[in-house]
Amino acid sequence: MKKMLSLVFALVLLAQAAPASASINFSGDAQVRMRGEFRDWENEDWSNNEHPKDDLKYMYRLRLKASADLGDGYFAKALIAKEAPGWFSTVDSGDSFTLGVSQLYFGRMMENSHYMMGRLPLNSLNNPIFDLTMYPDMPLEIPVFLNNNDRIFGFNYGTKIGSGELNTTLCILDNRSDRDWDELLDDSYALHVSYKTNIGNVSIEPQILAALTDGGNMVASSVSPVTFGGTISSTLNDDTHVSVSGFYTTVDEMDSDDSTPIEYDGYLIRVKATHGPVVAWIDYSNYEATTPWYNADTSGMFIWGQYNWKVYESSMGSFTLSPTVRYLAFEGGQPEWDSNWGHMKYFDGMEYSRLRTELWAQVTF
Repeated sequence: MKKMLSLVFALVLLAQAAPASASINFSGDAQVRMRGEFRDWENEDWSNNEHPKDDLKYMYRLRLKASADLGDGYFAKALIAKEAPGWFSTVDSGDSFTLGVSQLYFGRMMENSHYMMGRLPLNSLNNPIFDLTMYPDMPLEIPVFLNNNDRIFGFNYGTKIGSGELNTTLCILDNRSDRDWDELLDDSYALHVSYKTNIGNVSIEPQILAALTDGGNMVASSVSPVTFGGTISSTLNDDTHVSVSGFYTTVDEMDSDDSTPIEYDGYLIRVKATHGPVVAWIDYSNYEATTPWYNADTSGMFIWGQYNWKVYESSMGSFTLSPTVRYLAFEGGQPEWDSNWGHMKYFDGMEYSRLRTELWAQVTF
């Protein structure tokens, strides 16, 4: 009996002496999506069998989220999902599903400021400044959210100033290798600065995203674009929210051998409205470029419409059905990557449109 009491007492002492562990919460979502895709190529040279026609696709995804509270405002978060565009897998005979760490960041939240670092989420679905910077020739249809999985490696600091909040993020766009021709700081860096404040029920958020060093995007391999603009939004009533966004990007510099100018300008305007379960927005973009490889003048439009029907909801999770329509149209040229020369080339005089009708079935847990 004494040995038993001694053992119990020792276990109690060990439990008290053991270091406390962080409180970790797990959540996530799973989605199945059916998509009908319908394309129209106006240029005869682009209407042949080399390009996709109408199609019906079935896709699915799983995202697992982990959040750790370390105490005193310190936290760590991660998103685990498949490393594919939009985190989606397409159903086919040879399909495989492997998970990877899509986002991983940690930091500290304080009363009037915060900081975090790692592979950060961008919220690019609602903020197209990164779309226009990284895809200036085709910023429509949320390319950063889909192609880059809505994340970037960086260091973020935010603090309250006046009636609003200032956020700054140092972004590492391209972590180049230690080749002989690379310098110590020959990576691609950019600085994103935003300030969000409210005037009555109107929210104003000016932003700037400036490349600090030469880097590559879908247009050129060595440029330093500057993008600026902002968003004005307002809540009209309990169920209706509207916003208007406008951004402009520009490059005017010489190419890598300082012999040929690279110039381009582009802008994107978005008008968005949410009313209860209905979400809709329209984007318009324009892009003009003069480069050593091509001249381009393109414009396009993108429309998103979605109805979110909450079939079931509880404290444990939810089940939602979302009919969605996505329409893309542009004219003036079609970009294509030239692997022989290592840059984009354009085919002028083309009009293209694509309609996607989708049904999303999603559970959150």
